[in-house]
Amino acid sequence: MNTIDHQKDHNRFVLAKENHECLLDYKITSGSDNTIIDFNNTYVPFALRGKGLAEELVNSGLAWAKEQGYQIEASCWYVRDVIGKNDAR
Repeated sequence: MNTIDHQKDHNRFVLAKENHECLLDYKITSGSDNTIIDFNNTYVPFALRGKGLAEELVNSGLAWAKEQGYQIEASCWYVRDVIGKNDAR
């Protein structure tokens, strides 16, 4: 498992590997009844793709959001795919 750094001040999770950064970006908004987190972008440099790093980032972000009690939304297609895969398990 890789080390994932949650950079709250930048609203992102970062996984550094082989002098590259893989990113999971989010935006938090407060509703009248709850706080909503929207995972809106996932990025893995081309040289690191196909190694499961994006899924690690997303699962880390989702776990954190659940711990916070946030309502989770995903405008990023990849995050939606991971959520669907996790729901199917």
